[in-house]
Formats: sequence, C-alpha cells, structure tokens
Amino acid sequence: MKLCGRDIGIDQPLFIIAGPDTLESQELAIEVAGTIAEIAKKLDILYIFKGSFDKANRSSHESYRGPGLEEGLKMMENVKKQIGVPVLTDVHEDTPVDEVAAVIDVIQTPAFLCRQTNFMQKWARSGRPINVKKGQFMSPWEMGNVIAKMKAVAPDQFLLCERGFSFGYNNLVADMRGLAIMRKYSPVVFDATHTVQLPGGQGNASGGMREMIPVLARAAVGAGVSGVFMETHPKPDEALCDGPNSLPLAKIKGLLESLVALDKLVKSKPLLESELS
Repeated sequence: MKLCGRDIGIDQPLFIIAGPDTLESQELAIEVAGTIAEIAKKLDILYIFKGSFDKANRSSHESYRGPGLEEGLKMMENVKKQIGVPVLTDVHEDTPVDEVAAVIDVIQTPAFLCRQTNFMQKWARSGRPINVKKGQFMSPWEMGNVIAKMKAVAPDQFLLCERGFSFGYNNLVADMRGLAIMRKYSPVVFDATHTVQLPGGQGNASGGMREMIPVLARAAVGAGVSGVFMETHPKPDEALCDGPNSLPLAKIKGLLESLVALDKLVKSKPLLESELS
C-alpha cells in the first residue's frame, strides 16, 4: 500500500514511526521530530512523527494525559510545517473525526478499542491511513476480523501494529510468529517500546524494561515487518508519560542504522515461510 507517498510492505524498505509517548511541549516535539527526520533522510526511509494530544488509557486519573485536542493539533501542525514530516496521533471515542483528519496524516486506534465495531469503522471512514494497535488480549488471527470490519466500509488503507500480549499480571510478551500470521491481513508494524512495558507495574503507573527495546526491535525486523514503531524522549526518566519504556533520543541513530541494515538483508531474498505455509 501507499503510506504518506511511499510504497510500504514486506517487500519494501522499513519505515519508522517515532516520537514521544505524549506531547509535552512544542519545543520537545520539534527537537525529537527534527533529530529523527535527519537520521531517516540519511537512511532513505519514510519517517512519521508520533505524538499524542490525549492518552485516555492511563493507569491513574492523576497521570498526565497530554495538552488536549486544540493545543495538540497546533503542535502537530507546526511539526509538519517546520520539519516537513507526516504525523500520527492516537484517537478515542469522543475525538472529532473531521477536525483531526484535517491535520493528522496517519490515525492510530488504541489497542483496548480494537474490537469496538462502530469506533473502528468510524475512523476507517476518515479517509486517513489507520495504524491499528492489536489488543493485548487478541490473537494474531483474530485481528483479521478487525481489518475485515474496516474494509467493509472503506478502501484498504490499514496497518496492524503488534504491541505485546498480556502474560500474567503486569507483563507483556511478543510472539514473533504473530508478525508473520498478521501479514496476510495488512502490512505489519512492530511496536518496540510498548512490548517492553510492564502495564500498571508501578501501582499507579506503568513500568518498563527499556534495555529490551533493541532486543525486540531486532527480532521483529529479523522476522520480517513493514515498519517499526517506537517512543523516544531526550530524557526518558523525566518524561511525563511512559518514560520507563521510552528509548533515549541519543540512542536512536545507532539502533535505526542496525534495523535498516538487518531489514535489507532479510528482504534481499523471498521469505522462506511463504513457501512453507
């Protein structure tokens, strides 16, 4: 499929979705987007800036949720103008479709809402590509039903994003087999940062195993994916949201270089699993 003017898929170069979990300030958004855009340009890969204006699924009602719709959309519009990259944001049940679609290039639906038929079909009709976060409670093959719901009301413009499966209390695992299974439904994106999250692991906030981000990112690219999603922050320990599972911005260049090199190797020949299935 086409995504922000570039061909993407299992036979196309890797693309990257990256940014802070939640928008904190215009200065932070510009710093992160500008840093990664420069790296992506040198690597000749598509880069989409990610930032949330509202995160409704917080562990505590007292947790930081973002700057809100109006201010958040202004920040995203400024990123597009100043840095020249497409932008992605999360939406929720009460998010106004037309207002968001007028600014945002790629819509992301939350994992917890992926089974909500009306919600998913509403955003499918928005006319924007949709990055569908796979529910932590959903098998890979069940996500075929989610994509089918959306295809029933709109042209195919959907991505499936693996973000880990609930494994006991406050823990997630990533099953690399699921990445190959979901390819039959749509291009697959691997979320390298939420898969290392420990949901609610700090009691009133989520924890994370930051050191495992590069481990799982390399594994996913080795398995064969269309894109990688990751959250990054100049000072993760000071981030207002999801700092424990955010990659330090200063470390992203080396990781992306490794992932792009690995992606080229994996995609240099037809994937053997396609012949064996």
